[in-house]
Amino acid sequence: MSETDAMTRRRQRTVSWVVALSTIVLVFDGYDLVVYGTVLPTLLADPAQLGPITPGQAGALGSYALIGVLVGALAAGSLGDWIGRRRIMLINLAWFSIGMGATALTQNVTAFGIGRFFTGIGVGALVATVGALVAEFAPPGRRNRLNAIVYSGVPAGGVLAALLALVLADAVGWRGLFWIGALPIVLVLPLAVVKLPESPKWLASRGRVEQAKVLAERTGIALPAEPVKPAGTTRVGFPALTTRELAWPTALLGLMSFAGLLLTYGLNTWLPQIMANNGYDKSYSLMFLFVLNLGAIVGGMFASLWADRAGAKRVVATTFVLAACTLALLPLRLPLGALLLAVAVAGIGTIGTQVLVYGLASNYYPTRARAAGVAWCAGFGRIGGIVGPVVGGLLVGAGLGGTTTFYLFAAIAAAAAVVTVLVPRSRHGEEDLPVAAPAAGSPHPA
Repeated sequence: MSETDAMTRRRQRTVSWVVALSTIVLVFDGYDLVVYGTVLPTLLADPAQLGPITPGQAGALGSYALIGVLVGALAAGSLGDWIGRRRIMLINLAWFSIGMGATALTQNVTAFGIGRFFTGIGVGALVATVGALVAEFAPPGRRNRLNAIVYSGVPAGGVLAALLALVLADAVGWRGLFWIGALPIVLVLPLAVVKLPESPKWLASRGRVEQAKVLAERTGIALPAEPVKPAGTTRVGFPALTTRELAWPTALLGLMSFAGLLLTYGLNTWLPQIMANNGYDKSYSLMFLFVLNLGAIVGGMFASLWADRAGAKRVVATTFVLAACTLALLPLRLPLGALLLAVAVAGIGTIGTQVLVYGLASNYYPTRARAAGVAWCAGFGRIGGIVGPVVGGLLVGAGLGGTTTFYLFAAIAAAAAVVTVLVPRSRHGEEDLPVAAPAAGSPHPA
């Protein structure tokens, strides 16, 4: 076997482990974000669980995890470009699992809320970090595709939470469902410690060139062709996002993520209720949500293949337009088959688009600011995730009905498409042009 073939096999093996572990991590993240909704009816109906809970308290408890996600994402962005992607992943895998286990042990509403916030911090840090990690290991021409596979773990985890709640809730109770969410500390973390490498590109960006060379040889991951700037000579992390070069696109990418998560959480929260108000039996609720998320997963994968060929920016703008068109169609009295198709396309344009936004952000920034850039999108976007359900609730509660809600969401998607078009071309694509990783002891561009 030639040295080139050996390096290719090492690269493929490394990328496979990175993608697999990252996907599993986000499956559990998606599980956490949905499992609360599956146990909420039990907590509301049975005061013996945590004490009496009002609907207002239930809404607040739901938001605590999202606030934690915001904190975790921003914290990961502050630290990820300084201490590395691997360390952030391992710490927060443990953090997330401990939070889920601690929540399962709570005995009152206050402790439960604290547990949800604590767990959310780990969720946010992981969501913000995997994008940077995958971007630095994925080969050119496959980055959007692999990013879509990884971030599709979030809706897949949501589906898993719903299915396990249906099958196991009576047997294990709500506490058992939270204990399932704590399994990564024993099932995933040990494997990640052994199989998840640090990013050679990150090491090189921090001036640790010799370590980067050794790791590039071991993993088969090529280092940047451009000279590596010594650590300390350029801004790193969030300070890099404030430079003239990155400030404007960072603001636009944040707005895109805000819109994407507003639509994602708004639809996941209110689609069943709005459709019920439009005359559909409640038995259709699960079907509409299932089709929405399945459309996001399947359609998002096809969109990511297109993004690898045509560029993520063009595809994101197109899928936002698709979302605007289909959301405007949902209030109409469409035949059931056409309505389900429109819901599936809406899933592509909302949840699927958010996956592509993460991929665009992951590949937009230089290595020294990549974790911060993805964290900004995940963190600022999470505010949209909080706003979406609130806006939908206000409109439905005011008696304006689903028509107004869908039209507002459609307008937001259209505005997000315009914002996407305004994002300037990245100047950092050349950083990721690969060069062959050297054989041990051979010269390497630095």
